[in-house]
Amino acid sequence: MILYFKNLNEELISFDSSEGIDISIAYTSKFDQVNCFYAPFFQDEPVKMGSFIGSVEQGGPVNFFNTKINIHGNGTHTECVGHISKERESIIDVLNENIFLAHLISLYPTQRENGDKVIERFTLENLWPEGASDWNTLIIRTLPNDSQKKSQKYSGTNPTYIDVEAMRFVVEKGIQHILVDLPSVDREEDGGRLEAHNCFWMDGRAKKCTITELIYVPDSVLDGKYVLNLQTASIASDAVPSKPILYKLK
Repeated sequence: MILYFKNLNEELISFDSSEGIDISIAYTSKFDQVNCFYAPFFQDEPVKMGSFIGSVEQGGPVNFFNTKINIHGNGTHTECVGHISKERESIIDVLNENIFLAHLISLYPTQRENGDKVIERFTLENLWPEGASDWNTLIIRTLPNDSQKKSQKYSGTNPTYIDVEAMRFVVEKGIQHILVDLPSVDREEDGGRLEAHNCFWMDGRAKKCTITELIYVPDSVLDGKYVLNLQTASIASDAVPSKPILYKLK
């Protein structure tokens, strides 16, 4: 089905809803699940009450499972300012839209002398699309783009992160929603400063901007503009499991 969407310049954009590209990493109880920040692994197990067991495989009448999940550590998730605020605002109150015009860029992080791999401001400045005034959502794919990202155990590996000046550039460009294939926009261990998070949600941006982490964009998806459907679970929390879907422009 061909659908239409207005960009920031009130121009109609068309896309085919049957041609979505899922860039999420699923939450799964299998061994190849992604994990970061030493979070407990995703688990699900059948409910057991007396003679009842919630597993058809084990002889029960229906599959009826309890799920143990760490949203920030087990898969693709979208978070709001509640991730770093005392009030712990809910994503439900912040994300009032879910269709955006987004731009995908691919880049190599810079390796610093201390070994850190960092997305720097000058890299974003050099790659920033010219005449970009009709979109407010940025998707960053880091290179090399190994499919192992979908099952990587990131804890203790000091993964790539975004330098605060690079994030300041993103803010200056008016980006309200950023999606990354990283466990976090900040360094794994930074003494609790969370500079990139705080920069992204500073001042009036706090109530309307989101960060989506742990995505995976296949190599077959070329850099450029896409319609993004950012699907999120209806959970009243600072972060929720999410399923970003990309659509090529018609």
